Amino acid sequence: MANYAKEFIVKPGDKIKLKDVRTDFHGDFKSHKKAKPEIGKHLIKMDELQYLMYAEHRHSMLIILQGLDTAGKDGVIRHVLTGLNPQGSIVTGFKQPTPQELDHDFLWRVHAHCPAKGAVAIFNRSDYEDVLITRVHKKISEKECADRFELINDFEKLLVNENRTTILKFFLHISKEEQLERFGDRLKDPSRHWKISDSDYKERQYWDRYMKAYEDVLANTSTKHAPWYVIPSDHKWFRNLAISQIITKSLESLEMKVPPATVNIEKIRRKYHLAKMEQKSKKTKSGFR
Repeated sequence: MANYAKEFIVKPGDKIKLKDVRTDFHGDFKSHKKAKPEIGKHLIKMDELQYLMYAEHRHSMLIILQGLDTAGKDGVIRHVLTGLNPQGSIVTGFKQPTPQELDHDFLWRVHAHCPAKGAVAIFNRSDYEDVLITRVHKKISEKECADRFELINDFEKLLVNENRTTILKFFLHISKEEQLERFGDRLKDPSRHWKISDSDYKERQYWDRYMKAYEDVLANTSTKHAPWYVIPSDHKWFRNLAISQIITKSLESLEMKVPPATVNIEKIRRKYHLAKMEQKSKKTKSGFR
């Protein structure tokens, strides 16, 4: 089976043209039915490895999901990241900054949501909005954007070096045609009408600007310590397959181990057997009354 981490990674300094990257790629799998068993294996393995991370309490993981409207950020959280135990993971969605957040530096609002040791954090959008939508709508200059790229790289390096955080950044890449199809699906399904916004079509007119902004983000912030992956996402099931495999392989690479006991196991075992004997004795006496 293909190694999607190698296939979709943006190597440091690569200048990708997104129009040349297939959004409908699905590898050797022809359908969701064919891919489903493989996705299931990854979800089971992710659960096992997250347990090790939580127990070992040495590493952490930050998963960043970026993409245009309908790209599938919510879908990844619902169908892939359900493989993680809620006790050791948290999802944070970043929308338009609040007045308080705007009074601080642009990284202030994300730092508190980064994962502690033993935990997994998932960002549905992230600080990258501050070098995407702000740039598309010309709210920051090219110089400010370049400065922010450097600050983001330094911030992510801090997380990696200081907290052993594995950072995985996924750009969910869909075609303009597929986005319109998904807008149509929302209109047909009353249960999803709440997702519809006037801004959907307003932002769509800036498609080319967004593609250019994302290309610059990928070229300037995909680093060895915090790589970007461009995930073909026209097929939702393939998107889930690729992301679940990359997360699983990344967790496996940490070579985590169950930590040793912090108590004298033989002493605890004797206490356990003594408690069992006392319980059995009480039940026997109770039976003669």
